[in-house]
Amino acid sequence: METILAHFPRLSETQQQQFAALGELYAEWNNKINVISRKDIEELYPHHILHCLGIAKIIDFAPGARVLDLGTGGGLPGIPLAILFPQTQFTLIDGTGKKILVVSEIAKAIGLENVDARHARAEELKEKFDFVVCRAVAAIDKLVLWSQPLLAKKHQHGLPNGLITLKGGNLKEELAALPRGSYVEKYPLSKYFKDPYYQEKFAIYVQG
Repeated sequence: METILAHFPRLSETQQQQFAALGELYAEWNNKINVISRKDIEELYPHHILHCLGIAKIIDFAPGARVLDLGTGGGLPGIPLAILFPQTQFTLIDGTGKKILVVSEIAKAIGLENVDARHARAEELKEKFDFVVCRAVAAIDKLVLWSQPLLAKKHQHGLPNGLITLKGGNLKEELAALPRGSYVEKYPLSKYFKDPYYQEKFAIYVQG
């Protein structure tokens, strides 16, 4: 928890309590349904929660904005972002029902009212979003293909509507597979987080 406060010192008391509760909740649920690697659950805050919040270093989601977490798994990055941006509406989807159960129960336990967790696939959605976010779901070209039809035409942020995905390692081949003319920004998270874990971690933005 100290890791989160060190990078986001302006959290309200409610936000601090919500973040603090995640450790015990994820440990409890992970024993029933594996949503985070069992060997890595001890690193929940520095390697998972903080990683998700890397998205907040490149964009400040506006009140009333709509954000889709595609393939949320156990609620990452959607739940940490929903805590940080309580006035933004987050829709979290996953094709595995038991993972969405975990998301729903954790969101309810910490009183998150801006999270809509659904057992659904991207192609089933009818509404539009300002941004699609995700973490460790698929290759970037596939994510762009899935997210493009879901992006709203009207922009309300300095950054035009698009996809923001958290990725690691050498991304040269993935980025080369994107359609010609795609506008891409690659943000190294090591710029914001000094832990060696973030040396090859990036937030990738692809404009819609």
